[in-house]
Order: sequence, then C-alpha cells, then structure tokens
Amino acid sequence: MRRSPLLAFGIMGVSALALTGCQTAEATADDTTITIATIPLGEDPTQANPIDALVELLEAETGYTVEVADVPDYLSVVEAIRADHVDMGIMSGFPSALAVNTGEVDALLAWEGSEDPVSTCVVLNDSPVQELTDLEGKTVAFADQASSSGYFMPVHMLHEAGLEQGTDYEAIFAGGHEGSFAALEQGQVDAACTSIMLTELGAPMFPFADGEWRGVGESAPMPVMGSVLGSPELSDEKRTVIQDAIQAVFVEENAEALGALGSGFIGLPVSVNPEPSVFDGFVEIAGVAGVQLEDLE
Repeated sequence: MRRSPLLAFGIMGVSALALTGCQTAEATADDTTITIATIPLGEDPTQANPIDALVELLEAETGYTVEVADVPDYLSVVEAIRADHVDMGIMSGFPSALAVNTGEVDALLAWEGSEDPVSTCVVLNDSPVQELTDLEGKTVAFADQASSSGYFMPVHMLHEAGLEQGTDYEAIFAGGHEGSFAALEQGQVDAACTSIMLTELGAPMFPFADGEWRGVGESAPMPVMGSVLGSPELSDEKRTVIQDAIQAVFVEENAEALGALGSGFIGLPVSVNPEPSVFDGFVEIAGVAGVQLEDLE
C-alpha cells in the first residue's frame, strides 16, 4: 500500500473515515488505481490498523491498486472528494448529508439507520454527574464539529435534555474521539461525548476499563448510518466496481479485521445510488447544532 500526504482543503466536515475499493473486473491501464482519503484511526503502533486491513481486502477483492492519501482532519476528506483529488470516501450520516447537499459529491451507497442509539456522554466513575442535566455548568468534550457520533447526535441529545451549547455548558473540540478521551482522563473536561460503539470496542479505541467510567444518556438513532461518497468524475465502470466491492468487503467475516472501521456498518441494509432525500432526516438534528443543510453549497 502506498501513502501520500494530501493538503487540507477544509470547507465542511465529515465524521468517519474515508475509504475506497473495487471488484475484480477488466479495466483500462489508466483506471486501475483507487485513491482513499483518510485520517489516522488509532495511533498505537503495536495494534493492527483497520485501514491497512481494508486496503488488503479491497485489493484482494478487486485486483486494483489502492492508495491512501493522509489528510489532517475530517474536514479535509470531503473537500478532497469535491476537488477530485481522491476517488471516494466512506462517511457517517451527517457529513454524508452535508456533502451530498452541495451537489458536488455523489452518494454511491448508503447504509440504512438502525433503531439503536448512536452516542453517549462518558464520565469518570467517581464523577458527581449522574444524568445529562447534571452537565449544566460543566465542560463537555466533543470529537469534531463534523462528527456524527462525537458532535451532532450528542448535541441533539443534550438539547432534548434541556441543555443548550454555549449557554448551559461549555463545549471544546478535541480533534477526534481519542482527544476527547484524553481530555477526560486528564481532568480537562467533565464529560466526553462519543460513539456508543467505541465504548463497546474497548482498548485501544476506548482507553477506560470497566469500573473506570459511566455512560450518561443515550442519543436518538440516525436515519442513515453512513454512505460511500464518490467523485462525480468517476467513470461508470469504476463506480460500479466500487459499489460491488464495498458490499463484498463489509461483511461479518471481515468484522474483526475492519474493527471500528466496519462495526458501524456491517449487517445493515444497503441502498445503491440512494436519492439525496434519504438524508432529509438530518435536517432538524443539524439545525440544533447550528448547521443548516440548505445553506451549504
């Protein structure tokens, strides 16, 4: 696998990691490489990297070369797709809605939402915070302003509990879920809002052992868990190859290898070439966080 740096373009954000792939097919000599934009997923060099596993699975499935372009933050992934610097990415629901709303990024696949809550706010076990309303006057860490599970859904959850950002609690953005956990561990914040899925995965994705932490509150489900976003410049052939390959790779037998990268999507129904209207359910929730989907161009 080859990696190359890619400059940040940042206009809007994404909350999950970008990835790409394709299926075994006859392709032209100029169209046998798929490019991925991604941010780091874990920084522990002793642990297997799910992105490396993804690349291996996609290359085995497709016969194509898969290249990874490292970008510094979630904001840069969608911009890389919009600017046609990479072929595609996989995003969670909110950044998918934001990206598709621009009309400059295509949704190739969409994983339908489940009935399960997405987010919680984590506190240390000895914290006086027992329920969401106890966070009034406290400092709360969020992963990223573009994160579905680490920002949009918990902000909506807190809103439903009667707490408004900037008025009832102070928000800080830690640059990722790992940063939120570190801020909580170091006593810099009172709570870290994150994905329930990460708390279930445990180390190295979630650093707290049983008995060291508690979850406070649960968010609503998301109408779409995530999508595969692609550049409008993709050829019809590559588009189809990618759609088929992602469905072949994101299956239960690869769940352990893909780790956090696949755990939010594997097993969910998939729509191919979904209509933009599938993301309409995010409009109200995004508005709570001060983001108007219709204003993004």
